Amino acid sequence: MAPLQVHVKHAGKTLDVDLETSLPPAAFKDAIYQVTGVPPERMKVMIKGGVLKDDTDWKKVAPKAGQTFMVIGAAGELPKPPEKPIVFLEDMDESEIAEALSLPVGLKNLGNTCYMNATVQAMRAIPELQTALSTSPHLDVLPRALRDLYGDMSRTTEGYIPNTFLSVLRQIVPQFGEVDRSGKNGILGGFAQQDAEECWTQLANGLKEVPGIDATGNTVTGGRRFVDQFMMAEIRRELKCDEAPEEPSTVTIEKVLKIECNISATTNYMHTGIKDALNSQLDKNSPSLGRQAVYSQTSRLSRLPSYLTVHMVRFAWRRDIGKKAKIMRKVKFASEFDALEIVTDELKSKLTPVSSRLKSIEKERAERRKVRKRTKVAQEASSSSRPTEESADVEMAPASEVVPGDLEEESIYRARELQELEGLADADLKNDFGCSVTGLYDLVAIVTHKGADADAGHYIGFVKKSVFHAKSGDGRAFDEDDEDWYKFDDDKVSVFPKEKLGTIDGGGEDASAYVLLYRSKPLA
Repeated sequence: MAPLQVHVKHAGKTLDVDLETSLPPAAFKDAIYQVTGVPPERMKVMIKGGVLKDDTDWKKVAPKAGQTFMVIGAAGELPKPPEKPIVFLEDMDESEIAEALSLPVGLKNLGNTCYMNATVQAMRAIPELQTALSTSPHLDVLPRALRDLYGDMSRTTEGYIPNTFLSVLRQIVPQFGEVDRSGKNGILGGFAQQDAEECWTQLANGLKEVPGIDATGNTVTGGRRFVDQFMMAEIRRELKCDEAPEEPSTVTIEKVLKIECNISATTNYMHTGIKDALNSQLDKNSPSLGRQAVYSQTSRLSRLPSYLTVHMVRFAWRRDIGKKAKIMRKVKFASEFDALEIVTDELKSKLTPVSSRLKSIEKERAERRKVRKRTKVAQEASSSSRPTEESADVEMAPASEVVPGDLEEESIYRARELQELEGLADADLKNDFGCSVTGLYDLVAIVTHKGADADAGHYIGFVKKSVFHAKSGDGRAFDEDDEDWYKFDDDKVSVFPKEKLGTIDGGGEDASAYVLLYRSKPLA
């Protein structure tokens, strides 16, 4: 539905504002703020019968085009325009476009919104999500707002102001609209800092009704939802009584959006923390013993999604200080993750043939890249040392003879490898579109936390460059040896060398990996 053109009257002035009834009233208040300077928390919008609230149903208000709304509230400083005017891609020439596309766009911090900015950037590492959002004809408010946000970000080159998306997020998840009460003498401040992992979970839950897609990117009606396809894992949990081995074990299947990495005093590596979280002990009533007994719970994944989220459990409740505190311990995470150690025996048997062969193929691919680079360097050296016309009588070896052993086009190798791997892939897994058929993963996105407190600090997003540059502008494949990342510190975007990934393992109050997103290695 097209937005309604309405008027607002404030301080004796009548101003024009767009009202979109498909968005919550908070979005309308934000639009009023843009023209009046009255902050939403100090604003009263008068409607028939009372005041417009954030949970007011627009159908009951029944606004009409040309309607005038009275606004009460003291105006503060109007939102400042960007230092440089926003320029859209369609208004640029080719050189400007090339420069602009070298870095993805960042998001402005609207007051303790780094948790949201980092999460939104990390989710951009799921291109299938953007496909599902753009092809679905019917979306709820939050998925539609995320679709529009990603669309706007792709069409500009300056730091984007996510006002509308933030308003929708706070409407759908009221906790993200909490006010900071840590000021002196109980004075309320701005909006409070929130937890990026909670934001990730809430966003994923808000996307659960987005329709799934097929292999061609088309919406699948009446089938599985996108989150179930690409982001949902399944865990098989078996509970056995240690004190009564003869007691039958109980087995449950649970769907999860993330797996956890517990961090103890002995945890040094992510994979050991994940195993610790999957193997636990607990006390419960034993029906065979008639008393409390110790049980061992063994959990293994029975389904691996294409995108596996790992939550580094870095915050724990401390009774002595009455709040959550950060676990500072340094825990190394892997840029490549083999999940076969944490799956059920049944799933492991399905994944092993293709997983083992893919590992060998990746070594062969790396060797071919090395040969091609050496050949290219030798050819360039030979070309630069060719004689001039005056010394044309000197014979030079053909460049093709610099490196022995000619290679075929890489596409030929890839076609053969794909055919072989598809023959090894399990039929059930291939039919489960959106699951991992290899069990091998590449790290593609990270959200880090900087600081000591859960309710404070700063969040930063990191996304692997290859996510944004699958193909370069002239159609050539992205350099597979380029393992660098983009760092999204709100609207400040920079290149983050792969060699520095070890600096965000933790070990202090500096940036520590908190949420990690792994993408399943494809067959091709």
